[in-house]
Amino acid sequence: MNACHLAAGLAAALSLGTAWAQSPAAYPTRPVTIVTPFAAGSGPDAVLRLVSDKLGKLWGQTVTIDNKPGGGGFIAIDQARRAAPDGYVLLQLDSEHVAALPHLYKSKNFKTLDHFDPVASLFRTPFFVAVSSQSKWNNMSDLIAAAKARPGQVSYGSWGVGSPGHLGGQQLDALSGLQMNHIPYREVSQLYAHVGTGEVDWAFASIPSSQGIYKAGKLKYLAVAAAKRVPQMPDVPTMAEAGGPAALEVNSFVSLLTPKGVPAAIKAKINADVAKVIADPEIRARFDTFAFEPLAWSPDEITRNAEAKSRIYGELVQRGNISLD
Repeated sequence: MNACHLAAGLAAALSLGTAWAQSPAAYPTRPVTIVTPFAAGSGPDAVLRLVSDKLGKLWGQTVTIDNKPGGGGFIAIDQARRAAPDGYVLLQLDSEHVAALPHLYKSKNFKTLDHFDPVASLFRTPFFVAVSSQSKWNNMSDLIAAAKARPGQVSYGSWGVGSPGHLGGQQLDALSGLQMNHIPYREVSQLYAHVGTGEVDWAFASIPSSQGIYKAGKLKYLAVAAAKRVPQMPDVPTMAEAGGPAALEVNSFVSLLTPKGVPAAIKAKINADVAKVIADPEIRARFDTFAFEPLAWSPDEITRNAEAKSRIYGELVQRGNISLD
């Protein structure tokens, strides 16, 4: 073989090797980072670490979690936006980061799905109506009657303006003709401590965020804001069963997204591999402890569910004149 043929052969081999390294079938060929706005130790973070460990073993690559809490989620979002659209930086967001942020920060003119593509779903969490164990309210009918009798005086807490706990309270107001007083908290632990002492009348609560105080006997759950009872808390009635509006469903779902421009085949591989990991019995067992519902939605299903929430949140934000600008 002469020098020209040898050079041509080497060039072809290098070209083939480069194509293989970038092939969706070979993805990932190097470590992957998942940026998240959730603090280390939170429920979504705990699940993500378990999922990332399983993905790392499946892919034969390190999957690193980069916690960037704060800024309403924009610190994590801005970091992920700067990443190359090659599938090696993913972003974990909940449905409120996707569906509520555009309505809450209108001056930013930012729509999450204009910059990111949903790629895989992780879980959905339901929210319970929590009151002090000493409260005279035993169901949603009691709460609603008290709020109607004292307009503007019944208080509910949440873990921040624009959170599911806040917007869920706004929706309960709208559906039941109420006017309650919203009190946002910076610390979730303080929120449920104050519900337990009666300093705030009630709050929406997930199992992981409120179970410590619940197990200490300081909280009780009047209802789950869902159409079906939660298997982990079978004695807690649905919203409709407890005398509340049947249309009130308060939940949040968590997904992985990629910056716009990632090849479709790579996104499809991430979706399939995450679904495979979510089906792992160890992960299902962890989800059960949190009352997280595993999800295996397609990207289109994630988008449809986010758009449905966006329509509801847009109406609630406008009704309550809510802004984080």
